[in-house]
Amino acid sequence: MANLVESYACTPSTERGRGILISGDPKTNAFLYCNGRSVIIRYLDRPLEVQVYAEHAYQTTVARFSPNGEWIASADVSGMMRIWGTHNGFVLKNEFRVLSGRIDDLQWSADGMRIVASGDGKGKSFVRAFMWDSGSNVGEFDGHSRRVLSCAFKPTRPFRIVSCGEDFLVNFYEGPPFKFKQSHRDHTNFVNCVRFSPDGNKFITVSSDKQGLLYDGKTAEKKGELSSEDGHKGSIYAVSWSPDSKQVLTVSADKTAKIWNISEDYNGTIAKTLTCPGSGGVEDMLVGCLWQNEYIVTVSLGGTIYLYSANDLDKEPLILCGHMKNITSLVVLKTSPETILSSSYDGLIFKWLRGVGYSGKLERKDKNQIKCLVAVDQEIISSGFDNKIWRIPLTGDECGEANIIDIGSQPKDLSVAIRKHELALISIETGVVLLNGTQVLSTVDLGFTVSACSLAPDGSEAIVGGQDGKLHIYSVNSESLTLKEEAVLEKHRGAITVIHYSPDVSMFASADANREAVVWDRVTREIKLKNMLYHTARINSLAWSPDNTMVATGSLDTCVIIYEISKPAASRITIKGANLGGVYAVSFVDNNTVVSSGEDACIRLWHVAPQ
Repeated sequence: MANLVESYACTPSTERGRGILISGDPKTNAFLYCNGRSVIIRYLDRPLEVQVYAEHAYQTTVARFSPNGEWIASADVSGMMRIWGTHNGFVLKNEFRVLSGRIDDLQWSADGMRIVASGDGKGKSFVRAFMWDSGSNVGEFDGHSRRVLSCAFKPTRPFRIVSCGEDFLVNFYEGPPFKFKQSHRDHTNFVNCVRFSPDGNKFITVSSDKQGLLYDGKTAEKKGELSSEDGHKGSIYAVSWSPDSKQVLTVSADKTAKIWNISEDYNGTIAKTLTCPGSGGVEDMLVGCLWQNEYIVTVSLGGTIYLYSANDLDKEPLILCGHMKNITSLVVLKTSPETILSSSYDGLIFKWLRGVGYSGKLERKDKNQIKCLVAVDQEIISSGFDNKIWRIPLTGDECGEANIIDIGSQPKDLSVAIRKHELALISIETGVVLLNGTQVLSTVDLGFTVSACSLAPDGSEAIVGGQDGKLHIYSVNSESLTLKEEAVLEKHRGAITVIHYSPDVSMFASADANREAVVWDRVTREIKLKNMLYHTARINSLAWSPDNTMVATGSLDTCVIIYEISKPAASRITIKGANLGGVYAVSFVDNNTVVSSGEDACIRLWHVAPQ
């Protein structure tokens, strides 16, 4: 049996020059955001609790709770909207094709019966409103000529709908059935977000022209604006009202969030400016916000979520961080509690503490991409998509000055002698490179196409896997630094993707692109566990338990399979759908905890109890 113990969630997908619209459910403190094809449900008061909805076929863009909190409507770039229940395993209620292009915003009516959605459509239709159960239209929405970035439903009767977008227009519709009433062209740039106040008396629009304008909720007459005194100096991407309708929160490309007092005469004056605790780079631009109960949430372009308390704004925010892109490597450091290092191909390395979650980012001077990552005591060794190997000293949370070694061709796999960790073996297309510290000892042309490699912990033996599925075992002579071929093992029918020695070095395991894994005895070089053929796609990674009794494999088919060495392969434990889109890294935290990560940018810890 394998049970999910902890999840470390991914962060919202963001895009330069666009706001993201996050939303929540005030009754349960839940909030929603999108990453890839997933919708993530998290809780403001319990940041470690995460649920993921992964049924969309395309990249998701926006998701919202219904007013009663029972349903969620989520939409994607293909114009599809799915409406599903928040309980009982996310049962699907309905699926509608709403627009012919991407949906950028959607909103429920206060009675939960109607939904309005806006976005990009071919031809005329950029906004649609329909009944939530039947999908039948409730009105005609003319008047926009370009993509509609945001729409809002008046929360009180008489119902109204407002929409705004890239044609600089703010359009007002009366109904139901809804029909065009009037249009405002007061903004001089894209209008990014429109929101009604919770009491329905006002609505506000914010735009890339750095302005926020306030209107009467019933007549749509323009009444006031946010003061330009101490205003935003960049595009305003999103806006959210306080629950009492007296204040609004705005976020902007100038890396600040501002809270405004909205007076009875519809004018906004600055109450507080919140600056991001980040380093001040582009990734600290704020692109999303939410004011829910006493929480104020802002989201930066780098995906970091900041949680402030509305009652005490001077208190440091709680920071929720994580990966936005595919996580390609996981390393478990034997500290207590165990520290997990994860890296994604966009070059970010994060630290996670078991039971705590996010515990910091390893700041490196160069944000180069990372393909392979190995960590030993006080050192990280990584390779990217250029010809370089990075050896980065690690002291506590700080990365030291990196030593960069150019090895002359692109590294494919990277292995370190754990007990002698200045020694490293790097596989390249034609052979392998031996490194000692920062010095290239030798580059060996092996005469076949190399796809994976592993170096024994004491550095005396190397196993190199080829594109042809053969495993070549070499002894490494430490004086003359030459490789002498000892044996060739043939069993695999696909390119070798990963090779690992067991912790006690009595065995090694290898896996291939043709979905098979094999455990070998190191001394006799016989097969110790065979028929490990239960994946349906390429195996990306493999790990040994610290006590040498189990092997876990992670595959492109989204599964993690755990085999016990002493039992036949058929008595395996399978974790289906461990990571949507494929598992790219798997490791053991202790003898019965496996950690997996992959395409969905989430990290999950599983408790494994052998039968």
